[in-house]
Amino acid sequence: MEVTRVIEIKKNVLERNDVHADELRIMLAQKGTFLLNLMSSPGSGKTSLILRTIEKLKQKLRLGVIEADIDSTVDAERVENSGVPAVQLHTGGMCHLDAGMTHSGLQALNVEDLDLIILENVGNLVCPAEFDTGAVKNAMLLSVPEGDDKPLKYPLMFSKVDALIITKADCLPYFDFNFQAVKERVKKLNPDIEIFVTSAKTGEGIEQWTDWLLMETIAWQEKVLKLQ
Repeated sequence: MEVTRVIEIKKNVLERNDVHADELRIMLAQKGTFLLNLMSSPGSGKTSLILRTIEKLKQKLRLGVIEADIDSTVDAERVENSGVPAVQLHTGGMCHLDAGMTHSGLQALNVEDLDLIILENVGNLVCPAEFDTGAVKNAMLLSVPEGDDKPLKYPLMFSKVDALIITKADCLPYFDFNFQAVKERVKKLNPDIEIFVTSAKTGEGIEQWTDWLLMETIAWQEKVLKLQ
C-alpha cells in the first residue's frame, strides 16, 4: 500500500517569505529607512490617511509611498501630486503583498534618501495578515461604516498589528459603532496595540497618529544607528 505524501505548500511559502522579509529589514536598517505596512479592507480610507500623514510629516521626514492594487494607478498619482515620490505595484490578482513584491517596490525608490516609506497593502483583512512584508511596524485601518464586530471576525489581523487607526469618525452619527466594544475586543487580542480615532475629512485624531508614527520612526533610526 502506497503512503500518501502530504506537501505543506502554504507552510513552505510562508517560511521562504519570512526569510526574505528578515533580509529586507536588515537592508532597511543599514539605510536607516523605516517601513510601515498599512493594511485594511477596501474603502476604509488608507490613501486619505496617507495624504493626511504626508501633510503633517513631510516637513519633518523624507517620505515615500508604495501603493499596491490589483489594477489602476490612481492612488499613486494622488500621492505624487502631494509632492512625495510614489511607486504603484500591480499584484496581478494577488490579494496581498509579500516580501518579494515589497522588495520590487523598494527598488523603484531611492531608499537611502528616505526616512519613512508607507506601504499601502492590498485592501483585504485576511491574506495580508499572514505575509510578512519586511516592515518595521504594521498598522491597520477600521472605518466606522465597517462596524465594531470586525475584531471578532478577523482576529489574526488585529492581533498582528502595532497600531489600529479607526477612520471616518465623522460618520459616527449615522452608524451604530461602539468604540468601547472595539477597544475591549482588540485589547483582548493584542494588549500592546495603540489605538487612534481619526477622520481624514475633519482632521480629528490625525496629529495623535502622526506624532506616534514620527516618534516610532525616530526611535528606530536612533536604535539602528547605535548598532552600526
